[in-house]
Parts: sequence; C-alpha cells; structure tokens
Amino acid sequence: MSRLKSILASDDWSAVLIGGGLLTVSLLLVTATLPEAASDAAITNPLDGWFAKPGKWESNPVAALWSSARDNELLGIGGAFAAGLVLFGAVVAARGDSWAAFAKAFAGLFALGLLALMITSQAAIKAYNLEYALWALAIGLAISNTVGLPDWLRPAARTELYIKTGLVLYGAKVLIGELYQLGPPGLAVAWVVTPVVLITTYWFGQRVLGIESKTLNMVISADMSVCGVSAAIATASACRAKQKELTLAISISLLFTVVMMILLPMAAVALGLSEEVGGAWIGGTIDSTGAVVASGQALGERAATVAITIKLIQNLLIGLTAFGVAVYWVRFVDRDSDVKPSLWEVWTRFPKFVIGFLGASLVFSMVQAWAPGGESIVNAALKQGTEPLRSWFFCLAFVSIGLESNFRELAHAIDGGKPLVLYVCGQSLNLALTLAMASLVF
Repeated sequence: MSRLKSILASDDWSAVLIGGGLLTVSLLLVTATLPEAASDAAITNPLDGWFAKPGKWESNPVAALWSSARDNELLGIGGAFAAGLVLFGAVVAARGDSWAAFAKAFAGLFALGLLALMITSQAAIKAYNLEYALWALAIGLAISNTVGLPDWLRPAARTELYIKTGLVLYGAKVLIGELYQLGPPGLAVAWVVTPVVLITTYWFGQRVLGIESKTLNMVISADMSVCGVSAAIATASACRAKQKELTLAISISLLFTVVMMILLPMAAVALGLSEEVGGAWIGGTIDSTGAVVASGQALGERAATVAITIKLIQNLLIGLTAFGVAVYWVRFVDRDSDVKPSLWEVWTRFPKFVIGFLGASLVFSMVQAWAPGGESIVNAALKQGTEPLRSWFFCLAFVSIGLESNFRELAHAIDGGKPLVLYVCGQSLNLALTLAMASLVF
C-alpha cells in the first residue's frame, strides 16, 4: 500500500497507471467480446456510449446534449465526469488531500470544460475546426485575469496530472505501422527536418536573441519544431521549466496554429504544390493534430492522409526529444550547479509518463499488426472506449492552464517580445526546410 501511495504521489506515474489501466481495460473488453468469425464491422466495445463529448449543434445548444438524431450524449458526458472524479479523486485521496474539496472543485472544472467543448461543437465554429484547446484556454484565462482563480476551484486545477494522462492515452493512437505508409519520404520530413529545426532554434534563441531563460527557450523550440503541446509538456518536464514558461509556449503555439491552419492550404495552392508535397508541408509544420487534419483536407483526401501520417510519425519523437533534453540539461546546462551529471540524474529528469506513451504505442501497434482483425480491434478499443476520455482530460488540462495563468505574471516571461520573435523565426525556418525536404523526397 505504501508503494502504491508513493507511485500516486507523482503526476507522471499516476498518469501511467490511470492511462495504462484505461487502455488495458478497453482493449481487454473488446477482445473478450469478439464474436466468432465476425466481420470487422461486428467488432464493438462494451464501453461504447459510456463516455462521450457534446454533439454538434447549430442554434440550440441543448442539442449538443440531447438529440433524437443521436444517442443521448448526457449519459456519456455523465460517464466521463464519473470516470474523472473516481480516477483522479483516488489519486488526490492517496496524496492525503481532501477528496470532498476536490470533488466540489472538479464539478466546477468539468462544467467549464463542458462549456469549451460545447462552443467547439457549434456547427459554424466546428466548420473552421477551432479546437477545444483554444476555447478551454480562453475560458480559464478570462476567469484568472478578471476575478482570479477561486479558492474553492483550486483543488481541481491539476494541469500536469490531466494532460499527462491524456498523453498516455494518446500514445495508443500513434501506431508504429504508420511509419511504413509513407516510407523513407515520411521519415525524411518528420525525422530529419525536426531535430535540425529544434537545435537551430534553440541556438538562435541563446546566441542571437539572448533569451535569458534557457528552459523557456527550449520549451518554445520543442513546441514549435516537434509537435506542439505534447512535446512542450515532455520537454518542460525534462528541463524543469516553470509553469508560466510552459503556459507562454502553449499560448503562442495555439495562436499560430489557428493562423497557419488557414493560411497554409492557401499558400500550397498558390505555389502549385502537389497534394503529397502540400500535405507533407502541413503535417510537418502545424502543431495541432486536429488542425493538421482540417488543413490537409482543404487540399484533398490524399493531402490529408499524408499530413496526418507525417504528424503521427513526428509524434514518435516526443520520447526521444525528452530523453535528449534531459541528457543535455544534466551534462551541459546544470553542470555548474550542485547537480552531478549521472545516469540517475537523467532518469530523475526524464518525464516518466513518456514510458506510458511509448508503451501504449508499442502494444497497440503490435495488436494492429499481428492480431486477426487488429485494425478493427484497435479502432473499437480507442474510438468506442478511451478517445472521448482523452479529449476530456486534455480539455480539463487547458482550462487548468488558463486558470493558473495571469497576464501580469506572463509579462515577465515575454522578455521584450523575444519568445514571440523566437517562435516566428523558428517556424519560418521550419516552413522553409519542410517545404524543401517535401519537394525533394515526394
């Protein structure tokens, strides 16, 4: 019991335990209920309908919760609330915090997350693919910068616990088999350009812009070059960046994601790019996976396929990037401090939730590749099981980020606008190199 409590005291290991447990249960339920000699269409998940997000609506927001055209979303939303309350509440209780205070706060946080998801599901907003991350962050920021974070809501604002659990769940979606769909061209765009841009942007921030905070410099560089928020979280853990630095990097990333999602397809058409080249350009530069899908579809189905595959291949770099940053920080950045460069210190800094992310990716990749009907089993385990919960956990994390952020505090991290200049310059390099590589290999 004491061992379990020590594990739950860490957000990383709690995320691995919760996320891995949910994926395991969902996968086992699918495989345990497989009908004999069934077609792919007959493979279902007993969890289907137990977890859900608000549905699409046009003029009546009640339709997001209840519609005769769909199953009742209220049951699924209630199921998501219950799952979050029980799972995260157990972690809170194991840490010796008040479960009652957390339950009250979690209900309020969940309501804010529900508002963000309902805004996102409005038909006109959904058409522009303005994702819930933007609205969740905006709602949290609006509260924190007006009335401030209410004390009663504070026990539920646990950003890292939610987002790391969501990332473990997301790992099951990053399938290694995707590597083979595009072959060497996909690897060239995702795995050659990305580290070049990451290293160059960090060097530029230190040597040219003179950004004082090395951790802020690294988090922005990883966010922009690898795959957005997921990479920023992992990198921030590896180099022990401050919460306000992570918030600043995510805010800049979300802002430019919206802009690039709209402009890149237009630029691809203006440049006369093929769907393969345009899709690779989009997938290698736009941070958010959802925005990549929407932007790629604006060019065509082939472009969308290439774009999302490039992004998924790029996502596999999260673990490697976190490990590399941890090693670099121990060997070079903190070498003059009291920290002794050692493998143990690298392990201490390495974000442990990445183990869950990579483990989920490996297990579900093997199921997809080797199990009879593997692709349908994976789809049922994720789409009918854990994917709605993943969206809820991410949404709660973004609301929490907003609630814990204050523009007056962020102003100190702006450092005369240098972080914004860093992002713009780094993304410009990313756009140029990705386009050149995509044009060369496709």
